[in-house]
Amino acid sequence: MNARLVSVVLLVGVIFGILALVPKLGRSHLPGNQQGYEPDQPIAFSHRLHAGELQISCFYCHGGAASSRHAGIPAASVCMNCHKSVTAPLGAIRAEEELAKKENRKPLPIISPELQKLYDALALDDKIQRDPRKAVKSIAWVKVHNLPDFAYFDHRAHVTAGVSCTHCHGPVETMERVRQEEDLSMGWCVNCHRDATRLGIAGKKVSASVDCATCHY
Repeated sequence: MNARLVSVVLLVGVIFGILALVPKLGRSHLPGNQQGYEPDQPIAFSHRLHAGELQISCFYCHGGAASSRHAGIPAASVCMNCHKSVTAPLGAIRAEEELAKKENRKPLPIISPELQKLYDALALDDKIQRDPRKAVKSIAWVKVHNLPDFAYFDHRAHVTAGVSCTHCHGPVETMERVRQEEDLSMGWCVNCHRDATRLGIAGKKVSASVDCATCHY
């Protein structure tokens, strides 16, 4: 086999190798890209229920988004604004009420396993009262959207400009467990800024910077 033929055979082999990798490359990520990241959380909080079915505003729980760089994670006390009285899904409570009625007794308190984790973290007893024998513990929520340290992002600037939460975070109101919807790459952000300057945001004209120093200073 002469050298020319060997070169052709090697080239064909390389081409077939690349073609074989294409489907796999479509499912792979560049380093630092966490698109699709959907970690388990210490409490199975359903955004589909709260933001979707109940239509609770994002800012009710993430109040920092409009006034600070970080959106923030709500304190457990915010959860307790509702869950001091709502201790389980309505279906479970209704079922206990029906059973109690048939058995001619008072309904027993129903607490869902996930809300029990909240009450345990707050050192509450079975009457949802502070138990001095227990210690209050923080809830170790897992951050989903992570940008590298060299990239600066400010929530308030985007919220003030009228950027919707779903533009960056995706349809959170449909997610049982939150995942990273977009790749949050520099190219994705730059293209968004270019489109915003060209098309405006929510009917308003804006000038979204693409200067490197805006996000890297």
